[in-house]
This record gives sequence, structure tokens and C-alpha cells, in this order.
Amino acid sequence: MLLRLSFPFVLALLGWAGGHLADQPVLGLAFGFGGGVLAVSTELLFNRHSLWALLGGAAGFLVGMVCARFLAIPLGRFAVVSELRLDMIPYVALGYAGLAIGLRRGSAFTFSRVVDAVRERPASGYAKILDTSAIIDGRIADVCETGFVEGPFIIPQFILRELQHIADASDPKKRTRGRRGLDILRKIQKMSGVDIHILDEDFPRIREVDEKLVALARAHNGKVVTTDYNLNKVCEVQGVGVLNVNELANALRPVILPGESMKVHILKEGKEQNQGVAYLDDGTMVVVEQSSRLIGKKVDVSVTSVLQTTAGRMIFGKPRDENGPGDD
Repeated sequence: MLLRLSFPFVLALLGWAGGHLADQPVLGLAFGFGGGVLAVSTELLFNRHSLWALLGGAAGFLVGMVCARFLAIPLGRFAVVSELRLDMIPYVALGYAGLAIGLRRGSAFTFSRVVDAVRERPASGYAKILDTSAIIDGRIADVCETGFVEGPFIIPQFILRELQHIADASDPKKRTRGRRGLDILRKIQKMSGVDIHILDEDFPRIREVDEKLVALARAHNGKVVTTDYNLNKVCEVQGVGVLNVNELANALRPVILPGESMKVHILKEGKEQNQGVAYLDDGTMVVVEQSSRLIGKKVDVSVTSVLQTTAGRMIFGKPRDENGPGDD
């Protein structure tokens, strides 16, 4: 600091001595001192601001000068302005404003941000934002593995935090679900052809995770991948695209028509009297009339109706041979 303070005075003395040779000692003194101040100011600017900030400041200063030039031309037509040299005010004001804004904007620009933006930017198509329920469900990993659905997938940090919180829960069931979700994520990340982007973007003013997902989907023009029925409805109401894994699974299930037959294993009683309940391999519930006595048996069932909803599918039927217990 001492060197910086003394440097302008040293140059002032040199300028004063050189000015004596041309019989202009005062002018030499002024030029030397001004040059020293300019050199120290430049050095301080380079130390305090990055190269991009200085370039931004220079660009902002030039833009300010150009704007001031266009503003000073009409002002110069007034005699009072010309006499008092008020036309210099736009140059000083806009030049300073452009320099300050350019320094601020330029300091925010870094190559690392550009690289991160390129890495985080989806390669093509719309972004698919994974919800906690879709990750824990696991079927989205199977779909990605087939190649029918490719990236880019976006996983925000607040979803990872929610998964970690579930994985650390005291309840064994919740802990198992959370760890399963983390394993599914690792599985998807290892797949070739699937782009996974972890985003730090958050919405501190929004508390609910579902609302954060909706805001993130709007910000990135993406769609939410979920199995949550309520989140599905919230996205639809707010005009955000949603990909429901349950709907995809329902669309890919074999079409079962009334009158077809199937063999099912009656596991338990139904809600209504004399009903039995069975399940297909994909988890579809089959409600069989007049089969409560057949619990624990395999029964040939004739399909009477199929109920299809966004939450799943239910099949209703009755035993083809009501007189026999079926096969064990």
C-alpha cells in the first residue's frame, strides 16, 4: 500500500524534472501525477476484478459513450447547454453507468458456468423430471433399459434429499423403500444412452416437494415422471406435462375382453359376500364372484368385465365350472 501511495508522487517528481527541460514544470508535474494515479488504479482494478469483469466494464463504457453521443447531439442545440458545457453530463453519467453495469455483469460470467450449462442442458427433446415415487417404483429403470425411453432425465437435489431422508428413516419399511430408490438411481446412471442431470436448482420459497417439481418442470419446459395419482392431477390442473408410469403399464398390458378365460389362484376373500380375490403376475387384482370357498385353489375364471382407471386395472369374473373346486 505504501508503494502504491508513493508511486504517483515519484512520477510527479519525474514529470516535474522533465518539464523543466521544456520550460513546463507544472504541466510535467500534472502529467506525472496523473499517470501514476492511472497506473495504480489500473493495477487495483485488475486485482479486484477478473478479466471478464474488465472486458464487461469496457464494453459497458463504450455502449454508454455511444448512447451519450446520441443524447448530447440534441442537447447541444441549446445555447445555454453549449455555453455551460452541460452536454458533457450525459458522457459522464452514461459512461459511469455502463462501466458499473459491465463490471457487475462481466464478473458473473465464467467459463465454468458455460461448461456447466452445456453439460446440464438436455441434448434433445423435453426434459423428464423424476419424482420420488417413480424412482422407488423402479419400473422406469426397466423402461429405460429397453431403449424405448431415453434421456435426458433431470433429478433435482431436493428429490435426492427426500430419498436420503426416507432411506435414513427409523421405520424399516420406509428405510427399505428409500434404499431401493437410491439403488434404482445408480442403476439408471450406469445405463448407456440415458443422460442423467443432477440439478442444484431449488425454490426456497416453496415448501412442498410436489410444488417444487411443478415449478422446475415449468422452468425447464419438461414433464414430471411419477406414479403419484395426486401429483398427476396437480400437474394436469397447472398445465404441466406428466408421464404416469401406471398409465404406461396399463397401456402395455395385454388386452383382456369379457368372455375370455384365465387361471388364477384365489388368495383371500373379497369385500362383498362370497367373493374371492386373486392377482395376476403384474399385480392386477381379479375379483371372482362365488369363490370364497375356493380360497387357496387355482380356478379357471371367465372374465365378465374389466375396469380401467389411471390408478390401475381391475378384472371381474366368475368360475367357469362352479360345480368343481378347480385344480390344486
